[in-house]
Amino acid sequence: MKKAPEFTLLNTNGKKVSLNDIKGNQNIVLLFFPLAFSGVCTKELCSTRDNMKIYESLDAEVIGISVDSFFTLKAFKEANNLNFSLLSDFNKEVSKKYDTFYEDYFGMKGVSKRSAFVIDKNGEIVHSEILEDSDKIPDLNKVQEVLAGLQ
Repeated sequence: MKKAPEFTLLNTNGKKVSLNDIKGNQNIVLLFFPLAFSGVCTKELCSTRDNMKIYESLDAEVIGISVDSFFTLKAFKEANNLNFSLLSDFNKEVSKKYDTFYEDYFGMKGVSKRSAFVIDKNGEIVHSEILEDSDKIPDLNKVQEVLAGLQ
């Protein structure tokens, strides 16, 4: 197991959120995704929204992270009625810390790879899945299994 890299990012209201502020209370599921409003990202995050009761029952907080601005993420969250936090890694620092970063994504420089991380209450990464193919969605059933094992 590896300590989850610390970060501070802006949420959809422009407020700073740090991993240190949230870890310890609940397990954390970090979902990095390439771009708001793209088809696969919308499908993945809406599926997560629809399964939020499962994550809550497993004592987990879900957080989505992309390199979009917090203004874009706010519009994306509202348009899809997402019931979890989205954080802006606009400066691309956190995606790099988590080794989930495309240098070049269809000509766009620096986009998060689609990935899922489970961080336990001690701040340790207990599960990670980083996908090279952005058309695929992380195995969220596996994420839920890992969370169940932390109970």
